[in-house]
Amino acid sequence: MSRYRRYDGGDPLAPPIDIAEALDAIGEDVMAGYSPERAMQEFLRRGGQDRDGLDDLARRVAERRREILQRHNLDGTLAEVRELLDRAVLEERKQLARDAMMDDGDRAFREMRLDNLPTSTAAAVTELSDYDWQSPEARQAYEEIKDLLGRELLDQRFAGMKQALEGATDEDRAAIQEMLSDLNDLLEKHAAGEDTQQDFDDFMAKHGDFFPENPQNVDELIDAMAQRSAAAQRMLNSMSPEQREELMRLSAQAFGSPQLMQQLARLDGNLQAMRPGEDWGGSERFQGDQGVGLGDGTGMLQDLADLDDLADQLSQSYGGARLDDVDLDKLARQLGDQAAVDARRLQELERALRKTGTMERGFDGELRLTPKAMRQLGKALLRDVAQRLSGRQGQRELSQAGAAGDLSGATRPWAFGDTEPWDIPRSVLNGVLRRAGDPSGPRLSIEDVEVAETEARTQAAVALCVDTSFSMAMDGRWVPMKRTALALHTLIGTRFRGDSLELIGFGRHAERMDIEQLTALDARWAKGTNLHHALLLANRHFRKHPNAQPVLLIVTDGEPTSHLEPDGEVYFNYPPHPMTIALAVRELDNARRLGAQTTFFRLGDDPGLARFVDSMARRAEGTVIAPETDDLGAAVVGSYLGSRGPQGRSGPGSYGDWFGGRGFWVG
Repeated sequence: MSRYRRYDGGDPLAPPIDIAEALDAIGEDVMAGYSPERAMQEFLRRGGQDRDGLDDLARRVAERRREILQRHNLDGTLAEVRELLDRAVLEERKQLARDAMMDDGDRAFREMRLDNLPTSTAAAVTELSDYDWQSPEARQAYEEIKDLLGRELLDQRFAGMKQALEGATDEDRAAIQEMLSDLNDLLEKHAAGEDTQQDFDDFMAKHGDFFPENPQNVDELIDAMAQRSAAAQRMLNSMSPEQREELMRLSAQAFGSPQLMQQLARLDGNLQAMRPGEDWGGSERFQGDQGVGLGDGTGMLQDLADLDDLADQLSQSYGGARLDDVDLDKLARQLGDQAAVDARRLQELERALRKTGTMERGFDGELRLTPKAMRQLGKALLRDVAQRLSGRQGQRELSQAGAAGDLSGATRPWAFGDTEPWDIPRSVLNGVLRRAGDPSGPRLSIEDVEVAETEARTQAAVALCVDTSFSMAMDGRWVPMKRTALALHTLIGTRFRGDSLELIGFGRHAERMDIEQLTALDARWAKGTNLHHALLLANRHFRKHPNAQPVLLIVTDGEPTSHLEPDGEVYFNYPPHPMTIALAVRELDNARRLGAQTTFFRLGDDPGLARFVDSMARRAEGTVIAPETDDLGAAVVGSYLGSRGPQGRSGPGSYGDWFGGRGFWVG
């Protein structure tokens, strides 16, 4: 049996969830120092290019709440009662003026009684409770007051009752009284633990028409009624003392009998005892000029409670918060179906980020980007680098270069496991020649395929030394530095797997880092730029790979101000101490003796830094590039690719001088 329901998934032609966009944004925030968890929450809060985020939904919730409070006030029922009372008195005066047969003394007494009615609406209604109306129209208007009060009071606890009981008969009112009595008996039996499911079923069979929510057990019934009853209490609390007093006095006239209020008070007491966690004591300040009745006002208080719940859910500010906590049905009721669709797509995005290998929890319990996510992010950064390089030199994209080695010019038949590129012309020609002898055969078969032979590249041992001193973060170079490291790491890991990359961060001291550690690194306040220690670690890396070409890439925005003492302690001094400079120069000389091809990436325009870097590059027969911050990644990757070129080093005409005027050569 098939079941169908209304489609609520939004635009069926809308683009699918874009994990790539989310990952790029999350990666940026992680490299800026956010935890992956916070970075994900920030993206969900901001939303994507074509999708509202949590902040947009929360803003709309706040606007809806403000609109309710600023448009309405709570004196609608009192105003309606006053209007009916004025009509009854006016019609009675007309009747007294027309009735010539009435005794003059009786007429005078009645007119005096009408003239001296209290100014309080509730007191006037009570004063006229035993008045013998002469006008049928006046009597009808007065009876409408009692009927209105009864329906409004019931509408506060049972939504829609005001309209359902319009024109109700005495039998209808008796049925209401019986339902309330049976309901209170059931709740009190449940509170004592003496009820059964059969008791509930019998109650619903008899009175189920009063409960369109169709609860399935007594607890669901209590939940639904307690929320409405608590909203009714909050509405009463929101009234002015004068309004509250008027309403309480008028309530005794509901349906012309105090029995209704007695049963409702009993019901409120039972519900409050069984659901004390509901907000029974809150209040709101309504400031508008559009009056609402008791039932509608209670509904508004429920709406406000729903909006408060949604604001809390959308804030995601509590422990263990998840977007699955957002009540989509409430959101659709309050803001419309499209808001629920937007929230559902954010939920799907969060689940996708958590379940598709994008994030994982480490041994320390912290959420972090997975290696798969780091590869995806690195590929995106590499595409950006490729576009920058291509735009400046007309180079092809990196994704098309260096698949397995340098082409030798020879071809051979494809064999299982080959990763070399196909030679398309040779493969197609083979297929044409074969079909000449067998026209019914396939246009191209696996036997026709030939691959281009390649020669193994020279391996490189690459040391990328990045300055992690606090000045890098202060001057906005922290994230570009991390993006550069990740792009180079991705390039080597995907296109030059034979190369060995060492990432070295140097601040007050230096340390080897894996890519996940570097991208998640927070800015450090410790003073010092220990180039000496970084070069020690770089040279150790080169010695571990004696058959590889050493490539030394140094990214810094300051002169060295600290070095390692023989006992392993860090010495710091500013301005730089001569011993600090001497030790850094000594290790640079060691790198040169090992055959390292050295490139300095100078960030900033400090003259002292420029003089130091220039002299160091001349000594190492290396290169200086002074990129803009946004072009740092392209500069480093271009220099690395140039170092692997046929010249064996970055020289004029290679990737090393791609920077076009902003980079320059030394030595």
